[in-house]
Amino acid sequence: MSSTAPTQELNILGKVASVVGLLGAALFFTGWIYRWSYFYFFQLEVTTLDLPAQSFFIVPLQVFFGDGWAIFKSVIALIFTAIAIIISLWLIQVIGSAVSVRIERWRSHIISYCERRDRFWWARQLKSLVQFNSINIDSIKFLRSLVDEVVIVAWILMVLFWLASWQGTADARRDAGQNSTLPVVTLVTPENRSPLGRKLDDEFTDPSLKGYRIIGDRGLFNSVLGKEDTDISNKKNPRVWRLLTERGGWIYLFPALPVNSQASDRPIVIAIQESQSSPHLMILSGETSKAK
Repeated sequence: MSSTAPTQELNILGKVASVVGLLGAALFFTGWIYRWSYFYFFQLEVTTLDLPAQSFFIVPLQVFFGDGWAIFKSVIALIFTAIAIIISLWLIQVIGSAVSVRIERWRSHIISYCERRDRFWWARQLKSLVQFNSINIDSIKFLRSLVDEVVIVAWILMVLFWLASWQGTADARRDAGQNSTLPVVTLVTPENRSPLGRKLDDEFTDPSLKGYRIIGDRGLFNSVLGKEDTDISNKKNPRVWRLLTERGGWIYLFPALPVNSQASDRPIVIAIQESQSSPHLMILSGETSKAK
């Protein structure tokens, strides 16, 4: 039997492996940009959260198929990317042809000039240099293919970056507000673990600040002091504490933004370090308890 069939199968498997590798890289890139833009909204750096690498491959499903609007954006982005790639490759071909004509014209002028002065040594050397063709046809094809691939990859990365960052910021803004999908949180800690928090037996008394020191903006501390509990008695401006994430031994909490918040507003995020010696009690819920 001919060895053509096994060779074709190997080529097909090689192409499939290449496609899977490129797809995995694109998904990871999209997931990383989504997570980066999402947590950047809360003033957190994604590299400090110790997120599992495999989760970045799942997040793109939210970017592309999260809802009807996300699917619509993905389709529009796909069409735009295809058109942009075609136009870019056409422009490269047109510019390359124009440059090639100019170079050939320039080379012919130099060769003609050197032929008229062929008796001089430097003229013969310059003519030899201009006529020297170190780039064969295979090299030209390789460079052209490389340029085309760079253009294609660049457009794909730019569109994926835009989709992921836009969706990440939109989801973060939603989760920071009153329509958040993040769980409502109740965190109970020992009294000597934090200068913030309400006493369970006397929630109207501020905790003692003796023994604590502060560096930075005290106004941020004062803006939270006395407002550590969830309060939905005011229907127009409820105060709801939610759990952002729990990673690397830290618990990140924040009060949801009010209904009339601006697009540029950001919630205050409180990071509480977990401790085995002083255990915490954390209660999560999809919604707040009913107001008394």
